[in-house]
Amino acid sequence: MSEAVYQKVGLSRTESTALVEQVLKEISDCLARGETVKLSSFGSFVVRHKGQRIGRNPKTGVEVPIPPRRVMVFKPSNILKNRINGHADGEEED
Repeated sequence: MSEAVYQKVGLSRTESTALVEQVLKEISDCLARGETVKLSSFGSFVVRHKGQRIGRNPKTGVEVPIPPRRVMVFKPSNILKNRINGHADGEEED
């Protein structure tokens, strides 16, 4: 990503790398605080809370409690979904 910033924006390689790292750090910090991060025309990173549940060890069949935890999910925007499916203009196919 920093190479693309270097080539398209005109910053030095060092500045491009620092910029990309700072953006990624800010995204990571927001997610660690439990905030949703929305990137326009790209998608959203959302932190969800999963409660405690009972799992099963596949080898032994013994039930084990799985503690509550937070998980991150990515929800792509419709624009990104359309681009992935070859609709560069952003319009959905009927």
